[in-house]
Amino acid sequence: MAPDVSSGGTITIKGTVKLLMSVVEDEERKRVISLGMGDPTACSYFRAANQAEQAVVEALRSGELNGYAPTVGLASARRAIADYLARDLPYDLTADDVYITSGCTQAIDVALTMLTRSGANILLPRPGFPIYELTAGFRHLEVRHYDLVPERNWEADLEAVESLADQNTVGVVVINPGNPCGNVYSYQYLKNVAEMAKKLRVPVIADEVYGHLTFGSNPFVPMGTFGATAPILTLGSLSKRWIVPGWRLGWFVTMDPCGAFKQPKVVERIMKYCDTMGGPPTFLQAAVPNIIEQTNKAFHAKTLDQLELGANILYEVVNEIPGLHCPYKPQGAMAAMVKLDLSVLEDISNDMDFCFKLAKEENVIVVPGVALGLKGWLRFVFSIDPASLREALGRIKVFCCRHSKTVLSEY
Repeated sequence: MAPDVSSGGTITIKGTVKLLMSVVEDEERKRVISLGMGDPTACSYFRAANQAEQAVVEALRSGELNGYAPTVGLASARRAIADYLARDLPYDLTADDVYITSGCTQAIDVALTMLTRSGANILLPRPGFPIYELTAGFRHLEVRHYDLVPERNWEADLEAVESLADQNTVGVVVINPGNPCGNVYSYQYLKNVAEMAKKLRVPVIADEVYGHLTFGSNPFVPMGTFGATAPILTLGSLSKRWIVPGWRLGWFVTMDPCGAFKQPKVVERIMKYCDTMGGPPTFLQAAVPNIIEQTNKAFHAKTLDQLELGANILYEVVNEIPGLHCPYKPQGAMAAMVKLDLSVLEDISNDMDFCFKLAKEENVIVVPGVALGLKGWLRFVFSIDPASLREALGRIKVFCCRHSKTVLSEY
């Protein structure tokens, strides 16, 4: 029987995948295909840019980068990231706006720690990324969820979001492009979010780890575009766009032309917290300027084409599977949410049960929606090679037909 996971805040995606892998049958009988983790390096179909790898090799071989970096990050890396992000903004950034972190996960910790105070609460999207809830729990920061609406292409009802806030609300989190939903927010929606944050007098934490990984009708609009309306804390990394999640090089950036986060006491607090952290290796930081400047446009274009192909396959095939429905074609990031219709399936009690039985019977891993805060749904990752994706979806179709209340003789 599948273990009970009562809320998305009790277990990470990695933890959920580990549990599912524990029930996989003999791998020699049928290879395991995971649609659980957003790690494109798990297959050779996605590959890091040669220019990025060469930049790291050159930095390491220089022999000058074996010591400690400043706890806030190398000045050259901070400046390069500031310039990179400012390309899409109506104002400039400086190196002092940027703090280098060990991946976007550590950037999340910095953001929530900086905002925490006694009795504080934060507004988080549901479904969302479980690390936020776990981090908030460690910081004794109350979580208040706002719902993303599938029928609105996973936008939230901002009036409902606003109604959750009170004088103890310290921030609202927006993930764009969306994880786990694969949505990309419009300029107008993000502008409305900024105006709401201004009214509530809180900053927006903009998780843009999938920044620029968009391939639909909505282009990527950085939340920092609206930094003059409300202060923005932007989180990101090299991980997804450069296909190097294991490098663990991320950033926490204050996009705040009005200066709310440039007050000496605020800056001092951020810098002191950075003193307690271990950032990414010095040679990786030193390679950042060349990684950003030397990676050619063709690499990024190829990545987008590969992701769009995976998104198209997922959307088309899933909607042919009994008991499953993907209401929104992914337009960005690397994953999508799929609705589970238990009324047409037998011997399946909930989304967690579905995932455990699928892993046991078909050696395919998908993440139950309950792990992301949305019961009755599933998260499918499409950042794998097309052949493996089609094979996995084919096995899922066989599984659903096997458990269908209507006997389908062709299966």
